Amino acid sequence: MTLELSRRHFLGASLAATATVMAGSTAVFAQDAVTLKFSAVFSEQDIRAGMVKMFAEELKDSFKVEPFYGGTLFKQGTELVALQRGNLQMGNIAPQDISKQVPEWSVLTSAYLFRDAAHVRAFFASDVGAEFKKMAEDKAGVHILGPTYFGARQVGLKPEKKISGPADLAGVKLRMPGGDAWQFLGESLGANPIPMAYAEVYTGLQTGAIDGQDNPLPNVKNMKFYEVMSQIVMTSHLIGYDLLTVSADVWKGLTPDQQAKIQAAADKAMMWSEEQHLAQEATLVEEFKAAGLQVYEPDLDAFRKFAQEKYLASDLAKSWPAGILEKVAAL
Repeated sequence: MTLELSRRHFLGASLAATATVMAGSTAVFAQDAVTLKFSAVFSEQDIRAGMVKMFAEELKDSFKVEPFYGGTLFKQGTELVALQRGNLQMGNIAPQDISKQVPEWSVLTSAYLFRDAAHVRAFFASDVGAEFKKMAEDKAGVHILGPTYFGARQVGLKPEKKISGPADLAGVKLRMPGGDAWQFLGESLGANPIPMAYAEVYTGLQTGAIDGQDNPLPNVKNMKFYEVMSQIVMTSHLIGYDLLTVSADVWKGLTPDQQAKIQAAADKAMMWSEEQHLAQEATLVEEFKAAGLQVYEPDLDAFRKFAQEKYLASDLAKSWPAGILEKVAAL
């Protein structure tokens, strides 16, 4: 009897010890950092790469952010599908890519909609902005953390022809990213849009395959496009922003505390990036002039009128929610 009790005591103690070890292992496993692969088309020298670094640093105790820049993991325009297929956890997604799947979003890609960076930020923080974010989550499977401003888009040209209004861009081969929304944006300026990958623009300008490109001044600086251009026409036709996004499936799998940490880190990093871009834009005009480029403002009223009439007469406008232009303008 004594021997049997001793055996039972030994087995019970062993099982208890094993359970304790297993519980401890489970606890350690549960505390492992969640890996978030991030893909973007911008280079590692871009201000937004600093934004991602700040974001990752804020979350390092709970998340491991693995960034891939320059379209090395997924090419420009394919990040959204990668998020949807579960091949990517985070991305910096262009609103034009979302509009391919959610037609209502095309209004957010139209020329002269937003006034400046603060206007974009106010929109996405508003009730109407929340409706658009919900559309993206329900129809495209991505959760939007917020807009990543990267500067007002300006027209940069290799030819020295003076540009006063849209008529002066007739026949000009203007590189635009691929996709209907981007191509129509080029048409709304009066130009002949040519789809071309971002990484090929420098060579395209150098060889004459394109006459120009449209990008914010910080991008022109980072990619050294100014070396193969003669002028920058300050059209400010589009307030450039992308969207810091998380796969909706990944987002829903996080706890409320994890979601709050990610959103707080994103807010801080996006605001820092916006401030850096605005500061750089303020100095680049004089820097480009010093480099020998002509930098000037055309007839903005003529460009604005031409672009808005093109959009309102297009099929794109048929998908826009009623009263959306007035709602955005009122913010």
